[in-house]
Amino acid sequence: MENENKNLTVNKEMNRKPNALFIWDIDKELKKHLMKNLGTEVNLIFPDKLFEKKKSALYESADAIIGWRPDKEFLFKAGNLKLFINPGTGVKHQIELFRELSKKKKVKLINGHGHSYATAQHTVAMLLSLMNRIVPHHNWMENGIWRTSDDKDIFSSSILLKNRKIGLLGYGAINSKVHRFLSGFSNEFNVFKRRLDRKSPKSLKDHAGNTVNLFGEGKLEEFLKSSDILIIAVPHTSKTENLIGMNELKLLGRKGLLVNVARGTIVNEESLYNALEKKVIAGAALDVWYNYSPKKDKKGREYPFAKPFHKLGNVILSPHRAASPFDNLDRWDEVIENLKRLATGKRNFLNEVDLTEEY
Repeated sequence: MENENKNLTVNKEMNRKPNALFIWDIDKELKKHLMKNLGTEVNLIFPDKLFEKKKSALYESADAIIGWRPDKEFLFKAGNLKLFINPGTGVKHQIELFRELSKKKKVKLINGHGHSYATAQHTVAMLLSLMNRIVPHHNWMENGIWRTSDDKDIFSSSILLKNRKIGLLGYGAINSKVHRFLSGFSNEFNVFKRRLDRKSPKSLKDHAGNTVNLFGEGKLEEFLKSSDILIIAVPHTSKTENLIGMNELKLLGRKGLLVNVARGTIVNEESLYNALEKKVIAGAALDVWYNYSPKKDKKGREYPFAKPFHKLGNVILSPHRAASPFDNLDRWDEVIENLKRLATGKRNFLNEVDLTEEY
């Protein structure tokens, strides 16, 4: 009899539509999109005016929670919870919380990559804008300065991509797309991946016939020496914090270029500024920064850094917007797929986070 009751409970659980709780105020278009794709398979729960009063009960009944900043108290009481989806790339702020939670219950943490195409496009755009000096020439024209030739005393000459060795630091959803976008320029690529299969060849050819050299853990110095364009798209973890300092920047050489779309603190701020100011490297394009709560100066200006990067002529400054357009509904495809998998009883999900590795 006891086994029969257990089986009934299991069958009821399998036949029940899972509850997916979204913990931020979602716009109408996204709601429609989610309802269209999931409405028959998942109970979609969106915050309303009474959300704060109902929060405890909603957390407790949730099989999946989607959002960026869960309420710790209620999260630990969420008895049905199997899945927490962080919709945007970057889960370092979640790691300690979910390590603590894992001691009490098994909940899978998901790191979303839905905006990887947009971020890769922005990465390539920043690199080419930096190399072709698009921004300074735009500013000169805006100010009525007609300059058609190069001036050796200022950063006005374009830099050719031809024969450059492009180093991809990290080879996940973003840099794999960057590689594809840039492959038509016929460059040699270097790929650094910590998790590199021992049986992997040292080099191979990509779909466009370009040579791709592979570097694994312990080969960072060799990777940097072999590259003169460094594109950073690695997860922010305790191991990647300040991964790139002055010694690493010097390895790129005086013609070296750096693009960072990962997290600012992966590159030491002072080292990067000094390398750019003293022309240890030729330039950088930056979408990620060091202080996301900057104080306004006397003129009401906000700068997300301690060093005056905005006064340098060899930098492209971008305000952490590589994921734009933020209203692109395609970026929710991974969330939809994971919730579908949950609804059909699957237990393997896209972009599961390894709490030990922190990504």
